[in-house]
Parts: sequence; C-alpha cells; structure tokens
Amino acid sequence: MDGARTDCVVIGAGVVGLAAARALALQGREVVVLEALGLIGSVTSSRNSEVIHAGIYYPTGGLKHRLCLEGKRALYAYCDAHGVPYRRCGKLIVATSADEEAALNAIAQKAETNGVEEMRRLSRAEAQAMEPDLVCTAALHSGSTGVVSSHDLMLAYQGDLEEAGGVIAFNAPVAGGEVLDDGRIRLEVGGDAPMRLEAELVVNAAGLSAQAVTAAVAGAPIDAAPPLHLAKGNYYALTGRAPFSRLIYPTPQPGGLGVHLTLDLAGQARFGPDVEWVEAIDYDVDPARAQSFYAAVRRYWPALPDGALVPAYAGIRPKVARPGGSGEDFVIQGPAEHGVRGWIGLYGIESPGLTASLALGDRVAAMA
Repeated sequence: MDGARTDCVVIGAGVVGLAAARALALQGREVVVLEALGLIGSVTSSRNSEVIHAGIYYPTGGLKHRLCLEGKRALYAYCDAHGVPYRRCGKLIVATSADEEAALNAIAQKAETNGVEEMRRLSRAEAQAMEPDLVCTAALHSGSTGVVSSHDLMLAYQGDLEEAGGVIAFNAPVAGGEVLDDGRIRLEVGGDAPMRLEAELVVNAAGLSAQAVTAAVAGAPIDAAPPLHLAKGNYYALTGRAPFSRLIYPTPQPGGLGVHLTLDLAGQARFGPDVEWVEAIDYDVDPARAQSFYAAVRRYWPALPDGALVPAYAGIRPKVARPGGSGEDFVIQGPAEHGVRGWIGLYGIESPGLTASLALGDRVAAMA
C-alpha cells in the first residue's frame, strides 16, 4: 500500500512506546504504532526485574529522577484504577561492611535530596527483625518500591490506545524513509505487508533499535543521537522459595545496582542483573556465570544453598554512556534539540523506564 497517511506514528510497542501512543491518542490524535515483531513488549520491556523504582539513585534534577518520581505515583494509581496486578512490597538496601555503610549513607542522602518518600534507616537488628535470614551491618528501607506485572500493564496501555482509536501494526519494521520537503515524514515499512506511510509526527521509541531507525530515515537527526552501548544483564532463578518478603539490594556497582534479589507477584525469587558489556545482542545465559552470583548473594544471604541458582533469562540495556561511565540519563530529543520538525527520538530508555512509562508518555505528548 502506497501513500497512506496518518497524524502520528510511534515506532516500537514496548512499554514506553505504548505509553506514548496512549497519551497521544488520548489527546484525540490519530495514532499508528509500528512494531517490528509479532507482539507487544517482547524485547527490553519483558526482560527486566519488573520493579517499581522509588527514584533513589538518579542524578538530582535529571529526567530519570523527575520522571521516576512522577511515573511511580502515576503508575500505582493507574494499576489501582485498571486492575493491573502489583505488590508494594518495599525493599532493603543493605551494607555488609564499613565501606558499604559509607556508600549506604550516601544513598540515604541522595534519596533525601531527591525527595523520595518512605525511606528509613535501619540498624542491623531492625533489618534482621524484618528479614531474619538477612545478614548485614545496616540497611535502608524503601517503602514505596514494588513489583508489577509488566505484561498486564502493557495490555492495559494497549487497551487504552485502541479504545481511543489508535492501532498497532505488528510485523511492521521500519526499513527506511525520508523527511519530505513539506515537513512530513515518509516511512518505508517492511514485513509481510510492505507499505509507505506518511505522518506529521514520528516518535522513535524503538529501544535497542532507536539509533538504527533514525539512521535509516534520510533527513532524520542521526547526528544528534547519542551512541548505543549494550549492557547485558543476566538473571538466575532460585529453585525453591526464598525466605524473604521484600526485595534485597546490595549497594550499587558500576553500571548497575548490583546483584539483587527480586520477587515476582507469586513470591518466586530471582537474582540479577549483573553487568556484561557486549558488542551484539545475545540473550543466552551462561550457567558458569552463576559462580559470581553465589559470591555476590552470599554477602547478604550466606545460607544460599549450593546448586540453587539456575539460568533464567537475560536483558540488554540500551546505554548511552560508555562502559564504566556514570550519570547517564534518558535522552528525549524533539525539534528544539535537533531542528527536524515532527521527529521525537527516545534513546537510552533503560531502568527506570518501566516505572516512568506514564510520565515518559505524557512528556512525549506534551512535546508533540
């Protein structure tokens, strides 16, 4: 089909793309979502810890900080209103040495500076009263941290989008395109039913493919896009049930938050992610990497049994900072940043993207 037109195109049906499409459709705009694969949220959005983050760690005043806080509050309210399963279980950030206690103090100060609610310092005795199997020297309790069913959340976003008149085209990868002289953007869509689609507004929410999509569209602002760095995170599941009712996080490590214990809505525990810088997307989990997990986890749970960890899954974070970098933020670029009318690019949308998804969607809609 040639020459089809619409008001808005959102590229990518992950949690952030769906949230942006939903927000645009609720404004009364005509929205088409192009998804390269055959279902929603099958890449980064389904390969994470499903944690609702509190907003503790992020540079004060940055997009991650502000949109996490805004998104967290909106997300809890949205889940209540739409029946999306979640559990506000809280988490403990733990120190196991004097050096880590100093890091814990810095985290507590950052949380206070960032305006994070429901944060409390705990002594060893207080932490172990909450989680008797935990070993630590001190801890922080984050009462606003939770877990959510990311799949049910994305289904709810999809339902809102479609109820407002938006549509999703599956198996519809963007193969190319160009920015036209009149400012509209023409996209060449591949897949089983190739077509050309013209739009007044294109939102590039393609996640790991965002830079490649921008590069494929002639006249799109690829020179303004940050570079892509791939940070693989491996997860291991615990055989049997964990003796914890809250999430357990160590003090952060370079590139991530350390090998932490998270719980799904059924109470099943998993550990991860670690940080493995890679050159290509690969979701295989090497069983041999479990050895480093045992060492990391036993710092706060020495009773972890031998042979209790089995490979679960892996995710890839679309980092915009080089390996070993720090302070990277979400990158959201509109015409004010790059000068191309009708193009909004989202890059480096990693954690806390799930938590911030509603806020990210509203920000895109406001820019549009």
